[in-house]
Amino acid sequence: MPRRITSQYPLQISKLQDDAFLAPYAGVLERRKMNLVAARYKLTGSVNGSLAEKAAQNHKFFGLHRQADNSWVFREWAPAAKKIVLVGDFSGFEERDGFVLSHLHTPDGCWELQLPPGVIRHGMHYCLHIYFADGTMGVRLPAYADYVVQDPDSNIFSAMVWDPPEKYQFKNPRPPRQDHVLIYECHAGMAQEECKIGTFNEFTGKILPRIAKGNYNTIQLMAVMSHPYYGSFGYHVANFFSISGRFGTPDDFKHLVDTAHAYGLRVIMDVVHSHAVRNEVEGLARFDGTREQYFHAGSRGEHSAWDSLCFDYGKTEVQKFLLSNLNFYLEEYNLDGFRFDGVTSMLYKHHGLNRVFSGYSDYFSDEVDEDAYTYLALANTLIHEVVPEAVTVAEDVSGMPGIAAPLEQGGAGFDLRMAMGVTDLWFKLFDLPDEKWDIAALFYELINRRRDERCISYVECHDQAIVGGQSAIFRLAQSDIYHKMRWFDTTPTVERAVALHKMTRLATAATGCSGYLNFMGNEFGHPEWIDFPREGNNWSCHYARRQWSLADDPELYYHALGEFDRAMLELLTEFGVYSSAVRKLKLDNHDKIMAFERGNLWFFFNFNSSKSFTDYGVEVMPGKYQLLLDSDESRFGGHARLAADQCYFTMPERCGNLLKHELKLYLPCRTVLVLSKLD
Repeated sequence: MPRRITSQYPLQISKLQDDAFLAPYAGVLERRKMNLVAARYKLTGSVNGSLAEKAAQNHKFFGLHRQADNSWVFREWAPAAKKIVLVGDFSGFEERDGFVLSHLHTPDGCWELQLPPGVIRHGMHYCLHIYFADGTMGVRLPAYADYVVQDPDSNIFSAMVWDPPEKYQFKNPRPPRQDHVLIYECHAGMAQEECKIGTFNEFTGKILPRIAKGNYNTIQLMAVMSHPYYGSFGYHVANFFSISGRFGTPDDFKHLVDTAHAYGLRVIMDVVHSHAVRNEVEGLARFDGTREQYFHAGSRGEHSAWDSLCFDYGKTEVQKFLLSNLNFYLEEYNLDGFRFDGVTSMLYKHHGLNRVFSGYSDYFSDEVDEDAYTYLALANTLIHEVVPEAVTVAEDVSGMPGIAAPLEQGGAGFDLRMAMGVTDLWFKLFDLPDEKWDIAALFYELINRRRDERCISYVECHDQAIVGGQSAIFRLAQSDIYHKMRWFDTTPTVERAVALHKMTRLATAATGCSGYLNFMGNEFGHPEWIDFPREGNNWSCHYARRQWSLADDPELYYHALGEFDRAMLELLTEFGVYSSAVRKLKLDNHDKIMAFERGNLWFFFNFNSSKSFTDYGVEVMPGKYQLLLDSDESRFGGHARLAADQCYFTMPERCGNLLKHELKLYLPCRTVLVLSKLD
């Protein structure tokens, strides 16, 4: 392997205030900094107070806890409740004397129940009967329940006491944070090939080794938090402190995280603080008989598109609930960070629905929920206080300036944001004939990002493959994907799909600011869509699984695509491209050529559908270059039109009074070559 050298074009991250277009809004940015200071003071009693110690310990106070003398204490926050009774296996799920909570006056709205040793045991089920101001009673699951399960016969959810005789001990430390983040987005339930709901243990044993072998360094786990409806993909959360019981136990999830760490994989979790499910029995809706306990009143508390409820981020008790939720997962499950879902919905009172963000005024209007912005800044402050090397990722489609900028600059403090415009452009291009692709516009979008923020780029995540959409390979191959994916029995449509699948991924990963994301199975072009079991498909798991056997069959293009993905990430990691900037070499819309340099790697893309170029000249630094990666190799499902590992020498050419040096390359159609300079 050629030696790695430091690029002469290092990646530069500027300050938020360096953006001249933000000058009219300098006062707003300053106010956002002051809002964070004021909120932190209110929560901790000091402008520099510890959020972890003062504002994120609710999970240790509320909920069910065994004491040192083996007695038990249960506490709940329900300020509008008139009476609360704990019921469960220990009472035959009937109200009995001795299980009625007492109303405490400090903190306000707190209820408490002390129970002697022996009454509560590991594995027991329980819930609450809460009496409301109007005299009615509602069955509720505790807001801080740390394990919620569903009865397979009745389908009723209940909290379960999780207090095994031996507490799980983590064996492996968190892997160190790296400059680049290569994310494998995954879902434990749909990770198995069998038509069923997979488990955490199956994911640990069967899928983690695949991810590690694929050269990813981070897994992003979806649908971890407890959600009543499996088909919600985990985005209608009911029990924020409970992992989803349908996938296994808390110890199973700890084992998953621990094993991932043993492989050197960091683990971040999709956290859904953007909204909550409407369910009243299982969730937080009308928990104490009022809608306003956790959520906004009236229409502001309703998310019409998601059929869910919106948190009141300006309420101190809600801030403590959500901050404690983050602290809980960091401490209890040893996570390495979070990907925040639905940030756009949080940031705007209109939730970004039917809005086009066309100017800076959209980011600083009265429609911005400044309380939500402050909460996100608090969340990032807390996370990095608890785990300094944690990574936080924002899913924001609006492009709000400052989301991934430092707190001291008026930013929200995320480490990374999703570069969501990249995937939008790819899927627009997929619907166009190749000759209509605008290569210059494509390159611009690939590198288009704020200089004060770091981004994660991707061709597709889970969103593109949900029912109603199509994965990239499905969009490109269409119906031929069902019967023409064998390399010796294929069609031009499939050959185009396979070639572009490789090229789009390398172009995206190689130009990404600080990392790259792939959804589970898409690295090998998993066919078809994602559809969770529901009434409309007779509750089938057929499309809520991953067909790994396709990637394991060397006669299928799926295998070749997986091999290319692995080789691509290995090369980008080896040469440390993410510590260097991207430097344009050549863009040619007529020939469909895109060439650029990054981290001592030179990338040459020929997107032309039919024309291969001989002795194609591209100006580079003078010297000797070696071919390291060729998407046209036979092992990657190509036609092997180039000799592997060959070397090239630059040719000097006089251009007026200037002497330039060019590589003369054979660029096969629909192929990308990656070279490295040897001297």
